[in-house]
Amino acid sequence: MSSKILIIGACGQIGTELTTKLRELHGVDNIIASDINTRNLDLVNSGPFEIIDAKNYNAINDCCQQNNVKTVYLMAALLSATGEKYPMEAWDLNMNSLFHVLNLAKDKVIDKVFWPSSIAVFGPTTPRDNTPQHTICEPTTVYGITKQVGERWCEYYHDKYGVDVRSIRYPGIISHKAMPGGGTTDYAVEIYHEAIKKGKYECFLSENTELPMMFMEDAIIATVDLMHSPSDAVKIRSAYNLAAISFTPKQIFESIKKHMPEFTITYNPDFRQAIADSWPSSIDDNSARTDWNWKHNFDLETMTKVMLENLEKKYA
Repeated sequence: MSSKILIIGACGQIGTELTTKLRELHGVDNIIASDINTRNLDLVNSGPFEIIDAKNYNAINDCCQQNNVKTVYLMAALLSATGEKYPMEAWDLNMNSLFHVLNLAKDKVIDKVFWPSSIAVFGPTTPRDNTPQHTICEPTTVYGITKQVGERWCEYYHDKYGVDVRSIRYPGIISHKAMPGGGTTDYAVEIYHEAIKKGKYECFLSENTELPMMFMEDAIIATVDLMHSPSDAVKIRSAYNLAAISFTPKQIFESIKKHMPEFTITYNPDFRQAIADSWPSSIDDNSARTDWNWKHNFDLETMTKVMLENLEKKYA
């Protein structure tokens, strides 16, 4: 039996498009998608799918053993804004799921692990501009704490047990295919939907809050390229900084307004403003660009054009 790839949390914002890309590259039957529910029918019906709770070690182990799974992408997580509402649930899901896959790799059941980190590992004491790869990490959210601790465990399992684990600190991810799942950067997706549906948007961040962002296509390419890189090219086993574009709500509004002159915006910052204020405004990702030749393709203008064109079709 040929080896398979398992995606845990495949129905999430990144998992949905990652599954599609991996099936294009490796063949539909070689990619097993999994999640705790079957609500995303397009994904569920597009190839092999299993209901797996990321907190259930036995379920993950059984799937890997029965299907000769050798690579696991662990995409399941409780994100920043949701994690603040349910801190213990966030800790439980985000940490125990990681231990499950790291231990499967340590025990040689699987060969390779991808686990996403986030710019949430940074905090108010981190340099905000051009944040370095190696810097102060004092996160102020439960989500950020789980990602910071997770990075340390990834590096530990690699150094101590030789586990081939790879990770990226994702910035905010923007996509027209799947809705975001409770993050602080969600406004940058919602704004496009609301522009098409209502012609107006009330933003939960203030107008000049600059945050690192990335179009989904770039994020997927980065993930696949990192996982396909030779092991000796992967110098960082905690998580790589990754960057593409940084912008503010005002700048994304102005970008949309070029296509939709009647579009309006108001600002009503909520609890997510404090989270955003603790994160970097721009990221230094030279390590990723040097080690495995990462480069992004989308700037704000090209992303806005693609987002509006696709959402207009979706809501037509």
